[in-house]
Amino acid sequence: MAVVEQLSQYLAGARTAELPPEVIRKAKHHILDTIAAMVSGSKLKPGRLAIKYVRTQRGKRESTVVGSLLMAPASLAALANGMLAHADETDDTHFESRTHPGCAIIPATLAMAEKENSDGKALLHSVVTGYDVSCRISRALGLGNLGFHSTYSLAGTFGAAAAASSLAGFNPREIRWALSYAAQQASGVLSWVRDSDHIEKAFDFGGMPARNGVTASVFVQSGFTGVHDVFEGEKNFLAAYSPSPNPSELVEGLGKRYEIMETSIKRFPVGAPIQAAADALLLIMDRHGIKAKDVKKVTARLPTDGAAVVNNRHMPDINLQHIMAVILLDGRLTFEAAHDFKRMKDKKTLEIKSRVELVPDEDLIKSPIPRQGIVEITTQSGETLREHVKSVRGTPQNPMSTEEVETKALDLLISVLGEQRSHDLISKIRDLESLNSVRDLTHLLKK
Repeated sequence: MAVVEQLSQYLAGARTAELPPEVIRKAKHHILDTIAAMVSGSKLKPGRLAIKYVRTQRGKRESTVVGSLLMAPASLAALANGMLAHADETDDTHFESRTHPGCAIIPATLAMAEKENSDGKALLHSVVTGYDVSCRISRALGLGNLGFHSTYSLAGTFGAAAAASSLAGFNPREIRWALSYAAQQASGVLSWVRDSDHIEKAFDFGGMPARNGVTASVFVQSGFTGVHDVFEGEKNFLAAYSPSPNPSELVEGLGKRYEIMETSIKRFPVGAPIQAAADALLLIMDRHGIKAKDVKKVTARLPTDGAAVVNNRHMPDINLQHIMAVILLDGRLTFEAAHDFKRMKDKKTLEIKSRVELVPDEDLIKSPIPRQGIVEITTQSGETLREHVKSVRGTPQNPMSTEEVETKALDLLISVLGEQRSHDLISKIRDLESLNSVRDLTHLLKK
């Protein structure tokens, strides 16, 4: 059986398939985590501009634009909410595929589910399906083969299309057409690394692939037909983007290995390479009662690739030296503190920041365990304190509990939605499989 046949048959049945309890629980964690990222992102520059853009458009009132009173066509709502979800560095990551799956898949799924008036169980199953396809696209292409193409947008587009197609109730033939239209829209290049405002990055990671996936599905709902097999045969998608693709990776372990289980939730609302260092610093402070005044020097060692991403960047949430200074001063790390640009110029923060050194570590990048971090503190009395975080909290090796995920979400939600609505939202997601209509969830996201 051809790969596309196996994949399309799997996707057609995924909406009603039985999922293991641990997969359901993990999916709820990622849905809540990503929705919280959307809500908090509605107040950040990329999110505000995405909402402003939708206001200039006209169309059918199908789906909610989070953090506003706007209703828009599902593809437009997915675009805006995808940008909200990656307006900063709060959203989830799948290290092996080098993707941020949630910020593309969950906005697309939420928009399509509201359009179709789907129930909570269908939403849950479609999200799991989207993660399965998105992360397998990266494997099928081969990460070393992509050059300057952006894995995030390519994989996210197919994940969003798979999830939206599941919610549309497509048969295998229709799913193949939707995947073909996803392929035609798949794009993105790594020039986003030069985006100083995080706006183009939010579009590339979240907004564009979410919009593409919903658009592909709505095309097919409108009667569009397409190519039967976009992954194999003449001039196929995989061959266009990779010199040595492996199509069988698209179906390897389907229904047995769930990619959402291998996806990390960030404990802290900052860039992924900072997570282990922040975790290590807080552990030292908690165990030894250390405060900023006690510290003479902080040395943070990160894998070389991650260190390059977070070394003295202009944005607070991806500037390791700044974040370490904030943690030392506050004894914790909140969303507000991680996104306070004014604080980057504060004399007290700058003085503590001057004590922080970032060291790229080649040995850490060679380890099979990604995203490690080592922090060493030299105290004013000359004592040296050290903590090596190998599996940061929130990774598959050290997952966050439901309580921890909900606590993080509340920090992101309350300032926008208020306390009561935030708790109501969490309660509905906790019991999502019993929700009769996703619209009972999305109405809580208006502002």
